[in-house]
Amino acid sequence: MKKTLLFASALSFAMTMNAQLKVTNLRVEHMANPTVVDETVPRFSWINEALGVNERGKRQTAYQIGVASSLEKARVAQFDVWNSQKQPSSQSILIPYEGLPLRSGTDYYWCVRTWDENGTPSVWSQVNTWGMGLLKTTDWKGKWISPAKTTNAAPMLRRTFAIGKTVKQAKVFICGLGFHQLYMNGQRIGNDELVPNISNYSYRDDLHTHAIALNDKFTGYRVLYMSYDVTKQIKLGENAIGVLLGHGWAKPDKHIASHFTDPCLRCQINVQYTDGTSEVLAPTDESWKVKTSAIHYNGLFQGELYDARHETPQWNTAQCDESGWEQAITIAGPTGQMSAMTSPADKIMETLKPKTFKKREDGRYEVDFGEEISGWIRLKDIVASAGDTIRIDYECESPQGIQRYVAKGTARETYAPHFTWFVFRKAYISGIDQLTEANLQAEAVYTDVRENATFECSNPLFNQILTIWKRSQKDNMHGSIASDCPHRERLPYTGDGQGACGIVMEHFDAAAFYAKWIRDVRDAQDRTDGYVPNSAPWQPGAGGGVAWGAAMNVMPWEFYLNYGDTRLLEQCYEPMKRQLDYMTTWMTPEGVMFQQRASVGQKEPMYWLNLGDWCPPDHSKIAKESLVHTFYLWHCADITSRAARVLGHHEDAVRYAQMAEQVRMAFDRVFFDEKAQSCGPNGDNIFALCMGLGAEHQPQLINTVRKEIAEGTKGHINVGFIGAKYFFETLARHGMNDLAYEAMNKTDFPSYGHWIAQGATTTWEQWDGGNSRNHPMMGSGLTWFSRNLAGVQYDEHQPAYRHIIIRPQVPAQMEYVSYTKQTPYGKVASSLQRKDGITTVTVTVPVGSTATLVLPIGTKELQQGTYTFKYSDEQ
Repeated sequence: MKKTLLFASALSFAMTMNAQLKVTNLRVEHMANPTVVDETVPRFSWINEALGVNERGKRQTAYQIGVASSLEKARVAQFDVWNSQKQPSSQSILIPYEGLPLRSGTDYYWCVRTWDENGTPSVWSQVNTWGMGLLKTTDWKGKWISPAKTTNAAPMLRRTFAIGKTVKQAKVFICGLGFHQLYMNGQRIGNDELVPNISNYSYRDDLHTHAIALNDKFTGYRVLYMSYDVTKQIKLGENAIGVLLGHGWAKPDKHIASHFTDPCLRCQINVQYTDGTSEVLAPTDESWKVKTSAIHYNGLFQGELYDARHETPQWNTAQCDESGWEQAITIAGPTGQMSAMTSPADKIMETLKPKTFKKREDGRYEVDFGEEISGWIRLKDIVASAGDTIRIDYECESPQGIQRYVAKGTARETYAPHFTWFVFRKAYISGIDQLTEANLQAEAVYTDVRENATFECSNPLFNQILTIWKRSQKDNMHGSIASDCPHRERLPYTGDGQGACGIVMEHFDAAAFYAKWIRDVRDAQDRTDGYVPNSAPWQPGAGGGVAWGAAMNVMPWEFYLNYGDTRLLEQCYEPMKRQLDYMTTWMTPEGVMFQQRASVGQKEPMYWLNLGDWCPPDHSKIAKESLVHTFYLWHCADITSRAARVLGHHEDAVRYAQMAEQVRMAFDRVFFDEKAQSCGPNGDNIFALCMGLGAEHQPQLINTVRKEIAEGTKGHINVGFIGAKYFFETLARHGMNDLAYEAMNKTDFPSYGHWIAQGATTTWEQWDGGNSRNHPMMGSGLTWFSRNLAGVQYDEHQPAYRHIIIRPQVPAQMEYVSYTKQTPYGKVASSLQRKDGITTVTVTVPVGSTATLVLPIGTKELQQGTYTFKYSDEQ
C-alpha cells in the first residue's frame, strides 16, 4: 500500500525573529523550591518555552544562573553567592552549583535567564528558593527524646521558649518517628501528612527470626528530617512548640513489618534576628514535656481510636497548664544517618463528595464516593453526645484497621485520622443519630507526585484502563515509595517498583520520588554479598525473587533514560555491579541462572525468595523460574554495560556486554526447543523475544508466539506482572501489534477490561480478582499506549527526551491517538487522527530537543516546533 504525502506544515512558516525564550519550571535537585537540601553541590534545571507563536527551531545557546542571599537581592540581580555569568551552552538540566560554599541551615534565592539561537536574551525567570539542611552533625543541637513509657497511644511533646527581639527568620528542623505533626503557638505547621518519608531508620536485630529471614547487613541506614519556616507563627514573648507523634513505620502493628524504634523526636528552632545575631532555641532534651494525647490507639495497619473527651486544651500553646505532663527522656535514637528529606511528602491531594448517601435498615449510614481511594473520611461539624462512639467501617476486600471517634459533646465536632490511611470507595457509619452527606468528606492522601502527561484515544476502554491504573498508582504512593497494595501489606516491593517505574515516569513528575526510592534500594543492598531484597526499605513480609533484586539495575537506568541524571547513575553503578555479581553466584554449569536462596538458618530454598513471574492468568501455567531468572541476568548485564558506557567505564562496558551475550546464547541453548519451536507455552516466549533470541530462531519463535496467543489463549494475555511489562511492546516490536491491540481490547478473562466490566476503579493483583484489588503492578505493560500507539520514545544516547523518537503504530481499528508529556525540556506531543481516508499526524517538539518522526511516508528530522503531516492510503 502506497502512502502519499498531502500536506506538511509547522502550522505557520512565519518566523518572529525577535521572539525570546521564557524560562519556567525551575528545579533544584528535581524539586521546585525545596525547603531542605543537604547536597553541597546542588543542581539546577529549567524549561525554556518559545514566546513566539507558531515557531520552529527555537533553542537555547547560553544561560546565566544567579544565586543571592536574599529575595530582595535576587530580584534586582545582585548575585552575592554565585553569578555564573553568561555560559555558552544548550544544557538546561542538572547544572551543578559553582558558587561560594553553601551554609548550613540557610535559604538561597536563584533565577536564570537564557539566550536563544539569535543571541536574544530572555527576561530573568521568577525567583525561586531552596533551603540548605544541617550539613554537619555538630549543627544538630537537639537530642533524640521519647516518652519514658511508650504505649499504643500517640504522645504529645511540647516546649516553651521566649523571644526577646525581632525575628528575621525562624526555621524548625525536625524528625519525628514514625510520623509527626508540628505545631507552633497553636497553629499546625505545613500541610504534610504521614511524614517524614519512610527510610531504613535503624539497625534491627530481629530480622533473622522472621519467616522470610535475612540478616541485617544493609549498606545504609538513614532517617529523614524536614524543615519548616515558622517566622510568621513566632511572636515576641512566650512561645510554644508542640509535636504529635505517631507510630507509623517506626513501630508498625502487623507481623509483616518489623519494629525499628519506639516513637521519638529530634528537632530544634534555628532563629536569625534582624540585628544579625542568631541562636538555636528549644532543642529537644529533657526540658521537653510529654503527655498522652486523645489518640488512644494509633497504628499504621490497625487504625486509630480518638477520644475527644481526653483532649488537652491549648496543649500546643504557651497558655497550656503543664500540670500532669511528664519529663521527656533522652535516648540513643535510631542508628541511621540524618539526611534531608529531598523528596515529596504525602498530602491531601483530592477531596471527594459522596456520590450516594443513605440510611440503611440496620441504622447505619452508607456512603459511596464513586471510586476507590487511599485516605480517610473526615467528619465535619457533627453533633453527638459526649461518649458517643462513631464507627467508620470501610468496605474493602482486604483487611484494614479501625477508625473510631468518641465525641466530646460540643456543638460541632470535626475529625480525621492522623497517622494512618484507609482504602475504600464505600463506608458505613454508625454510632451517630443525625448525619447528612454534608458531614462527610473523603480525602485522598498520597505522595505529592503530580500527573504530567495525558493520553487519549478513540477506544474508550483503553482510556479507562489507564485511568484505573493511575488511580491505583496514586493510592499506593506513600512516603515516596510505591507499595504493592495500599491496605493489606503496604510494602515497598522492589519487583513491583522496577516493573512499573517506566509507566510511572511516563505519566507523573516522579524524578524526586524515584531519586529517593532508588537510594532506599541502594541502602537495602547487602553490604557483604550484593544481594538486593524484595522490598526497600526491607520488611520481612515481602516475598519475591530475582526480578525484585533487579530493581538495583533497572530503576537507575530507567531514571537515567527519563531524566538524564548521570550523578544518580554514577552513585548506583557500583551497587549495580555488586548486584550483578551476586546474580552470577547462581549460574549453573549450562550458563543460565537458577536462584535457590534459603532463609537465614535454613538449608532448603525459600519459595518467597526465588519467584520467577508472578500472578499469571492460571497459576498452574507460569513461565519457568530458571528462564525468568536467566532473562533478568541478561537484562541486568545489558543495562550495566550501557551504564558503564555512559559513565566512561569502557572496559566494564565491553565485559558486561560480553556477559549479556553469553547469557543470551546460553538461554537459547537451554530453553529453546527445536522441535516445538518454543521456549515454553506459558509466556516464556515473550521473555525470549524481548531479549532477542538467536537470529536463526527468531522467525520460528515469532510464528509460535502468534499461534499461541491467537489460538492458544484466544487473543488474551498469558503472563503475570513481570511478563506484562514486556508483553505488549514486544509484540509490537516484532510485527504483532494487532495481537497487542486484541489482548488490550479484551473484556473477558483474563484482561484489564474484565476488571472494568466488574466495576473496578483500580487495577487488581490477579487477573481473576484474587487477593488485593488495588495493585498497580499490572500497569507495567501500559507503556504500549505512549511508546507504541502514540509512538513517543526516548533515545538512550540523548536521554531525558533530548532526542525523541516518534513512531506511531496505530492499528486500523483506531481513529485517533493523542499523548502529551512534560519532559525535562518541555512539552512533547504526538497525535494521529484518521478521517475520510486521510491520516493527520501532529507532533510538538520542545525547545532544546530534536525528534525523529517515522511515518509510512518516510522519516522526518524535526527541531523545536509543532508540525502537521497528512497522508492518504492509495491502493
